[in-house]
Amino acid sequence: MQLAWSLLLGLWLPCCLAQTTPSNAATRTPTRTPTRTPTRTPSSLSTPSASVQSQTAQLKVRLSGYPRKHNEGRVELFHQGEWGTICDDDFSIHNANVLCRHLGFVSATGWTHSAKYGKGQGKIWLDNVQCNGGEKSIELCKSRGWGNSDCTHDEDAGVVCKDERIPGFVDSNVIETQADENKIEEVRLRPVVAMSRRKLPITEGVVEVRHRDGWAQICDLGWTIKNTHVVCGMLGFPHERKVNKNFYKRLRKRAAETLSRPKVTVSAGGRLYLERQKNHFRIHSVACSGTEVHLAACPLEFSKANATSACRGGTAAVVSCMPGPLFMQSNGMKKKTRTSSNVRLKGGARVGEGRVEVLKDNEWGTVCDDRWNLQSASVVCRELGFGSAKEALTGGRMGQGMGPIYMNEVKCLGQEKSIWNCPFKNITSEDCQHVEDAAVRCNVPHMGLEDSIRLTGGRTRYEGRVELLRSDANGTQSWGLICGETWSTKEAMVVCRQLGLGYANQGVQETWYWDSSNVTEMILSGVKCTGREMSLSQCQHHKALSCQKAAVKFAAGVICSDTTSDLVLDAPLVQQTVYIEDRPLHMLYCAAEEDCLSKSAAKANWPYGHRRLLRFSSQIHNIGRADFKPKAGRHSWVWHACHGHYHSMDIFTHYDLMSANGSRVAEGHKASFCLEDSDCHEGVSKRYECANFGDQGITVGCWDLYRHDIDCQWIDITDVRPGNYILQIVINPNQEVSESDFTNNAMKCNCKYDGHRVWLHNCHIGDAFSEEAERRFEKYPGQLNNHIP
Repeated sequence: MQLAWSLLLGLWLPCCLAQTTPSNAATRTPTRTPTRTPTRTPSSLSTPSASVQSQTAQLKVRLSGYPRKHNEGRVELFHQGEWGTICDDDFSIHNANVLCRHLGFVSATGWTHSAKYGKGQGKIWLDNVQCNGGEKSIELCKSRGWGNSDCTHDEDAGVVCKDERIPGFVDSNVIETQADENKIEEVRLRPVVAMSRRKLPITEGVVEVRHRDGWAQICDLGWTIKNTHVVCGMLGFPHERKVNKNFYKRLRKRAAETLSRPKVTVSAGGRLYLERQKNHFRIHSVACSGTEVHLAACPLEFSKANATSACRGGTAAVVSCMPGPLFMQSNGMKKKTRTSSNVRLKGGARVGEGRVEVLKDNEWGTVCDDRWNLQSASVVCRELGFGSAKEALTGGRMGQGMGPIYMNEVKCLGQEKSIWNCPFKNITSEDCQHVEDAAVRCNVPHMGLEDSIRLTGGRTRYEGRVELLRSDANGTQSWGLICGETWSTKEAMVVCRQLGLGYANQGVQETWYWDSSNVTEMILSGVKCTGREMSLSQCQHHKALSCQKAAVKFAAGVICSDTTSDLVLDAPLVQQTVYIEDRPLHMLYCAAEEDCLSKSAAKANWPYGHRRLLRFSSQIHNIGRADFKPKAGRHSWVWHACHGHYHSMDIFTHYDLMSANGSRVAEGHKASFCLEDSDCHEGVSKRYECANFGDQGITVGCWDLYRHDIDCQWIDITDVRPGNYILQIVINPNQEVSESDFTNNAMKCNCKYDGHRVWLHNCHIGDAFSEEAERRFEKYPGQLNNHIP
């Protein structure tokens, strides 16, 4: 009896407490009157409390409605799990400025009233908003309070933002999905075959939707391949497969026979399986067109609460999906399945997201975000081996690209095989700029990779000592450490990716300054990654543990970040500025001291004679989402008296002249003797200047220019014979500093040298350089450049 009373009180007391705890909204006195009052006195407006101010960063804002561009629209706020609008009463340009900055635009150019972008739905969250223009969020402005409004959606406010992004802005604008997530919040596949439950990703099973505290099924009457296509896309799969319906019929028949037999002993696992067959149908029918990005966007017929046979003549819907190559377990299947070679994602912090780039005439370019939507984004996601699009991002949210912009106003229907099959407009430089580069976030399958690794001891969840989960011969699981020896940024990149924490800012070899957990045993050493792996298990490592510094303080650690830099060389400038100079030895003492000449220079008859130098300018842009800063602090920079400057990085760029078979015939390197902002795009301010021992780095949207006429900006080709070669320039070659994309750090050019003159042709960044281009160059040497008189 006492136990029963305790249980009753335990259930009743929290309910009572929940009902008697007033919320801010509930305690306000409604001011609704039969006659609308257009304005209120300041005394009737509420000022946000400290608790609200502490939550400012959590408020989500989006622009919706139609017709509109990416930088304008109806304002909607996400509050208490629901999207709602703002009434236009007392709205001003000050309000618009606060909202536009929240969305990552520099300012507002105007605002709209009377639902210019169409009427919203649901709540009208704010009314009589009065900002002074300096607030960091709209919720810090005076208003009538959340949900307290006497407006209708005919008075929904909108904003027009200046089409210019705040440099380095991280958060993304949410593009409307047109999906009522109050109906369906989560969808999963429940595998029926025991073996399938152990393998990830789960590619086949019963479709289930989250309902209250459990899961419910969907009736398969009228179920089509289009419905399956939508479900697979939501779960991160690009394609669907045909389900073996006979297998599931036999399985259900066998289960029914087992239940009907008298005195049949069923194991605990068997009982659980049989109980699961008692389906609870939440949705009676689904009628997707196949282009939807969410099941909730399809026409749905929900089962009635009191219905006894919600799926008469049918059973639970089952789907089977085909994963993309990145998520396949079989290497044989990976080889058979190909993704697009002329579309790629760049600048994304996580798998399946990034700036959309397309390849045309052997050169990569971007896509303008005018009319960019989820249907077009989904086509890109699926052709790259991911599911449908989770977000279609505008305004250069994944960094600004370089080079041409090939597409504008892309209008995919959603079923196209490639974005190249969608209608689009060819553009001019007046139509779009790189601040409007389109990007995507794709649905990806759940792989469970984050379950076997964790970070401990860090100050935030983005940093800490790396610990791995292992199982012994008895199946007992325990956590262990990675040896910090040889640990670098490449290995840290894999850890951050595996944990879904974005980029690696740094790989740490000593973690003594982080609080330790109870884990003290080293279990892995000699880890060597390329930086592109999905998990540490895919990297090379020692078969047997070999760690000279086995103390806990020498365990490997990482520092992750949502943003990082991305350096790209201006290839055309190299081609335009290349020339040959015979420079007297008496002018090369400083260069020799910094090891900028070939080895044969040491045997020269100094100060007589000369060295033949291949010279060029290099302009290095930061197109990432964070500043590029040297890993070493200024206290460890090296002063070089001969040139009168500090080196913040030992090697910032590396120059090579290679033969056709890839062997190096001459080389040079450049220390970062003055890493600074030479110039920036309009609206971006310089932050780094070397003068007076200033900070060194390259700001997002800026570039560092090394002119052809400064020391070490060359390759010493004194000993090189005439012939055809490849010029290669690599930025940040040792990957000392984290970047979002190291593949675009290298530039290659075909180089023809006749002993007196030099030609460069087909200069390309990263993987755009091809052997086919090299063959073409031998037939057509290209443009004549400056040469020796």
